[in-house]
Amino acid sequence: MTGVFSHGRLRLYLLKLLADGPKHGYELIRLLENRFLGHYAPSAGTIYPRLQRLEVEGLVTHTAAGGRKVYEITDAGRTELGQRDSELADLESDIRASVADLSSLAGEIQTEVRGSVRDLKRELRAATRETRHGGWTVPGATRPAPPPDADLGAEFDRRLTDFTTDVRALVHNRRLTDSQLRTLIRILDGALDGLRRLLR
Repeated sequence: MTGVFSHGRLRLYLLKLLADGPKHGYELIRLLENRFLGHYAPSAGTIYPRLQRLEVEGLVTHTAAGGRKVYEITDAGRTELGQRDSELADLESDIRASVADLSSLAGEIQTEVRGSVRDLKRELRAATRETRHGGWTVPGATRPAPPPDADLGAEFDRRLTDFTTDVRALVHNRRLTDSQLRTLIRILDGALDGLRRLLR
């Protein structure tokens, strides 16, 4: 769960969302995902136990509709929400900051991955061109490219291992949240799709 929802703050935000009208659990999950621009989405195992607890406390009720439980805030829930108005304003501010941080991080990593894929495409094009003309240089390469008789499979494996090691170090040094890691996984999947299209 994202750090902004520590210490019972998710419970407060669920009350806030339900104050806008009755909703089922899936709607609440989607609203939270949209609020975080897709960088964070709580699991059903995070949302439903909190809704049950709110119901036990008399702050929400539920009715069954179309095979789903639809939750609605009670008067007691609205009272609590009103009493915690300043806390809710702080929470909204923290959410805005968290979304900005997550978006910035995702942007940085997308730029890095795009740059790596762009460099790889350029190197593959240059290597193909040079091989056809009997030479073997890669413009912009940080180290000399292997000669034509080198074991290119082994060289590729080494470069791929270096890339993986660098990305892993970058990620592990930042102590990322689960939502940030999910974003990175989507970015890596996108890079892989780009390579698949390139190498068709």
